[in-house]
Amino acid sequence: MQYIVTGYDGTDEKAMERRLAVREDHLKGVERRFKAGEHLLGAALLDDDGKMIGSMMVVEYPSMEALNKWLDEEPYVLGKVWQKVDIKPCKIAPLFMELYK
Repeated sequence: MQYIVTGYDGTDEKAMERRLAVREDHLKGVERRFKAGEHLLGAALLDDDGKMIGSMMVVEYPSMEALNKWLDEEPYVLGKVWQKVDIKPCKIAPLFMELYK
């Protein structure tokens, strides 16, 4: 099952500090999960000034339970970077899935 995961950073003065503190661990995990076929696409959400304020990922997990297992060890969750996480099931069009073959 495919999902769009949107993580919204905190808005306090320490938010960017928390993000940068765990960013390398987050990116290593994304790379590992991309190679495993679990993470298909990701992007940083930006404000009007180009400052990172969150993340958007399209992921593929067999179940919501498996997705939650990832979130339980995601550095942006553990590091309290993402203050709100929105998860919506989705279906990527077959044309775009050709990119992952």
